[in-house]
Amino acid sequence: MDMTHQTAQFGTDAPAQKLELAIILPTLNECGNLAPLIDRIAGALGQSGWEVLVVDDNSSDGTADEARRIALDDSRVRVIQRIGRRGLASAAIEGFCATAAPYVAVMDADHQHDPALLPQMLAALKSGEAEVTVASRFAEGASMEGWGRPDREKLSGAANRLARKLTGVELSDPMSGYFMLSSQTARSLVPRLSGIGFKILLDLLATSDETLKVKEFPLNFSARREGESKLDRAIAFDFLAGLYDKTFGKVIPTRFALFGTVGAMGVVVHMAVLWALLFVGGETFTLSQAVAVISAMSFNFWLNNWLTYRDQRLKGATAVVKGWIGFCLTCAVGGFANVAVATLLELRGLHWILAALAGILVGSVWNYALSSRFVWGRY
Repeated sequence: MDMTHQTAQFGTDAPAQKLELAIILPTLNECGNLAPLIDRIAGALGQSGWEVLVVDDNSSDGTADEARRIALDDSRVRVIQRIGRRGLASAAIEGFCATAAPYVAVMDADHQHDPALLPQMLAALKSGEAEVTVASRFAEGASMEGWGRPDREKLSGAANRLARKLTGVELSDPMSGYFMLSSQTARSLVPRLSGIGFKILLDLLATSDETLKVKEFPLNFSARREGESKLDRAIAFDFLAGLYDKTFGKVIPTRFALFGTVGAMGVVVHMAVLWALLFVGGETFTLSQAVAVISAMSFNFWLNNWLTYRDQRLKGATAVVKGWIGFCLTCAVGGFANVAVATLLELRGLHWILAALAGILVGSVWNYALSSRFVWGRY
């Protein structure tokens, strides 16, 4: 596109400003919110000097297509449609690396974050007053009355307190999803970011070797304009996963640790079924162990789909049933090894509990590797 057309698009009263700020909008089913939000951003920042990067997680409502439709008439809008990758943190990281703008902002596309704060946040960075600017829901002068969710307000406050204790980040709202910093700083930290979960700001602040100078701006947090919230009860688990990754993720991969945690819960199910069949039903150990394995696999599939692979969660009856069948099939060899090893050890006199645990250990690594690849499509 030549500059004559671009200048005409922005209006002829003033020349187009040099690109200065990229606003990254991680999206999942936000089709109806995009155009009004871009209008609000233009109202706050003026007609030029900025761009919007819509990083869409292959939304089912056509969000990526809507972004492309807008981009045909507005060169300030670009879209990255991600296939097989999901999550706000990783979307923000891809946005950091996809812009030439010297400053980057991350904000939600649902209109809960007010674009009117963008000029103030940018001015603080340019003046050197701050290295990171944050729109805070808990700073003096902020309000969440427009949100209308006191339950989630309390949950957010508790998560912030925990984040401050575990990371040493002294902010009123380290869990904010609305912030701005220089692109150079963001990209310098990218190789060490976990990219897990929703709280990319906390990840950035905890990863930096030097304490970044932060200025908070009070945010009037609003209700989403349209669509459904992406948060669910698994977000607490997601938050803890991010904290784990920053502390122990280099020793034991985070997703494997989550898989193992779910597996540990499955052990309880396994042992309960085994005990019931052995001592209540009077069945043989081999049959009891086999039924316990199937029961634990079914439980593990459900919990892994809800928590461990929540960014790739299978939805809908057909997908879930196919996923469960695939999970059982890919775990079949591990299950057979589980039963065989446990039975052999029990026959040789090992206590039934120890024999069962040995079988579980043998099958666990196989189950993780195969199910990660063939059920949820990733390692």
